[in-house]
Amino acid sequence: MEIDGTLLTILGVTAGILILSGWVEQIIKGYKTKSLKDVSKYLMIFISIGAILWLVYGFIVSDIFIIGTNIAAIFLMMTVLVMKKRYDAISKSRLDRIKD
Repeated sequence: MEIDGTLLTILGVTAGILILSGWVEQIIKGYKTKSLKDVSKYLMIFISIGAILWLVYGFIVSDIFIIGTNIAAIFLMMTVLVMKKRYDAISKSRLDRIKD
């Protein structure tokens, strides 16, 4: 079964948008609440490794949609990771001040 090139493009772009939308929502929620304590660091590590491997695969097969989606995903994951570290540190320092 052969798939039309336009349909394949629409499929790839839609998949990329859906995957990245979850990260954008997480960033917005984290920014509003100033907390990402419920985001597992192991989730971030495994998804980051997966995105890097997909990026390598995208370069090997020269697929711009896989490359673009995974570059954007890595950027968004790094944003969540930086926010998580910052907000966790702020939360820890507040707890330390309360204890003193």
